[in-house]
Amino acid sequence: MFTNKHVIIAMIVAPVLSVLAWFAVGQMTGEKPQAAQEGGSYPLVEKSNCRYTSGACDLANEDVKLRLVYAQGDGGPQMQLSSSVALQGVVLGVAEPGEEGRPAMMRAVDGQGLEWRLALAEMPGEEQRIRLVARAAGSSFFAESGTTFLQLDEDRQHYER
Repeated sequence: MFTNKHVIIAMIVAPVLSVLAWFAVGQMTGEKPQAAQEGGSYPLVEKSNCRYTSGACDLANEDVKLRLVYAQGDGGPQMQLSSSVALQGVVLGVAEPGEEGRPAMMRAVDGQGLEWRLALAEMPGEEQRIRLVARAAGSSFFAESGTTFLQLDEDRQHYER
């Protein structure tokens, strides 16, 4: 079977053609990215660093990129949010799964709306969920994330960065 040159060429060409066809169909029928419409509501994708003890959680939707970090501030524990675009407001809530929780407004710490902070009563627990809504250019961006990224790595006793 492997002595026939036609079979060998077919075994090389067929996978290449199938991959090219997959990309071509994706280009012709795939969803095209669109700009956010004012008044619209769009989900933020939770990146992989939110699922392990990284110390930070990245959330993104096209050009809106947010980074959520837990820190010990002067007044106690706090959540810090940095954004790639100017935000008009941010609401963050921490609650058990299935519960509503009590969302609170974060406050801007710079004049541009790129850095936000919220003082917390205590560090969120392992099972709790973080729910966030950010407003940018008249559109709302929302996300829900676990708190695994906040938990200390017991081997190193500090957050990875």
